[in-house]
Amino acid sequence: MNESEKGLTTSWGLLKVAIGATAFLAGLDKFFNLLANWEAYLSPTMAGLLPFSATTFMHIVGVIEMAAGILVLSKLTRLGAYVVAAWLVAVALQLLATGAYFDLAVRDVVMAIAAFALAKLTEWRAARLARAA
Repeated sequence: MNESEKGLTTSWGLLKVAIGATAFLAGLDKFFNLLANWEAYLSPTMAGLLPFSATTFMHIVGVIEMAAGILVLSKLTRLGAYVVAAWLVAVALQLLATGAYFDLAVRDVVMAIAAFALAKLTEWRAARLARAA
């Protein structure tokens, strides 16, 4: 493995752990609200459309985020990274719908780009490993 490949492999590993752990822990916190009051980020329009409470919705969101984080941390990194990227774009759009939290929306778009980059690096890594075998 040359230096460029080592750097790409290191970047892949760091993104995998950071994105997977962040998704999982953010999802887990939907049940405890230690990091934030997650319900405050739900647009009033969206909350009004729900057939259940905002708390229940956040618990569902939490389960999805934990599952996506586990996918990223597992051997299904590529799939999980695409799920996280799409999910974060949806979250950013929902934040924009609140009329506030624009800073968080921007952060989530940047994180979505990082998750997309992880998916692409995972594809590169799989092709590299297939050629080496």
